[in-house]
Amino acid sequence: MSTFARTDRSRVAQWWWTVDRWSLLAILALVGFGSLLVMAASPAVAEHIGTDGLHFVRRYFAVLPVALALMFGVSLLSPRSVRHLAFLGFVIAVALLGYTLIGGVEIKGARRWIELPGFSLQPSEFVKPCFAVVAAWLFAQSKLRPGFPGQTIAIALYVIVIALLIRQPDLGMAAVVSAVWFTQFFLAGLSLVWVGFAAVGAVAGLGGAYLLLPHVASRIDRFVDPASGDSYQVDRSMDAFMSGGLWGRGPGEGTVKLTLPDAHADFVFAVAGEELGLFVCLVIVALFAFVVLRGFTRMLQEVNLFIVLAATGLLVQFGLQAIINMASSLHLMPTKGMTLPFISYGGSSLLALGLGMGMALALTRRRFGDGET
Repeated sequence: MSTFARTDRSRVAQWWWTVDRWSLLAILALVGFGSLLVMAASPAVAEHIGTDGLHFVRRYFAVLPVALALMFGVSLLSPRSVRHLAFLGFVIAVALLGYTLIGGVEIKGARRWIELPGFSLQPSEFVKPCFAVVAAWLFAQSKLRPGFPGQTIAIALYVIVIALLIRQPDLGMAAVVSAVWFTQFFLAGLSLVWVGFAAVGAVAGLGGAYLLLPHVASRIDRFVDPASGDSYQVDRSMDAFMSGGLWGRGPGEGTVKLTLPDAHADFVFAVAGEELGLFVCLVIVALFAFVVLRGFTRMLQEVNLFIVLAATGLLVQFGLQAIINMASSLHLMPTKGMTLPFISYGGSSLLALGLGMGMALALTRRRFGDGET
């Protein structure tokens, strides 16, 4: 039985009757799996680095309610308010992204984090959803307002963001932002000639990264030929999936987390494979696919170009991040330090996902007219 009557005109009641409750339920299911896997995987990692066994568990559950509250609060907004929030968030995130180059914390040769009291902030996580919405508005305005330099501004902002990400360096994040941006540009009417140039540029960029950046070359070489270098984490990840079989060894019963340094973060899917088994892993994959495809289905009846482009960008970003993480764990692509949405440990990632999916839920709500209010 529903909590709200259809005649209830309160903001929360209107949200309840217009939001995609199936997508919301799927996201909450992912959060449930994430909570289980963080509790299963992180104590061993914490003890391995010499800290309290519940260190990561406490931090995860301290951030999780904030992320869920952020998702709910943002999902109440109108598309116009989502746009305003994204513009503000983008300006702040880009400023902080630039600050990481001079005042950020260096970890493993990269400056991606800003140290705050009790918390490490990764600004690039917040650039992703905010830039997707900002770019969508610029592309839409260039179509709706002849003479408005929306595409030119979007290209300039893209160059700035990518330059900052490469300087950190964070090529994986740059690749995700680029894929989302080009998807939106294509939907906004980018000609096939420029699509071809973009494809050639992407290949050239990958080749340049391989030749100029040793850590990129090392990851690609290890993917092509595992014997060419240290492939310990990927090997242990594959062992975990084989050990788990169809039904898994049971929550908390796995052993890969005892020896896998990033079992709670980048390789949490391996912990799921060992402890929960192939069947539950397929359920997790299905939940990610459902959220993305359900959102696309909601967009089929949308007439507002900004909403279509913004929601598409947010959904592609969500799905692509999940694919990269799971493919890395399964040795289907070179490893990349990217979290599994709502499942991996990571405070900045969790908060940014709450923001991004709150925007997606707000944009995919049922509305009338042009949908801006």
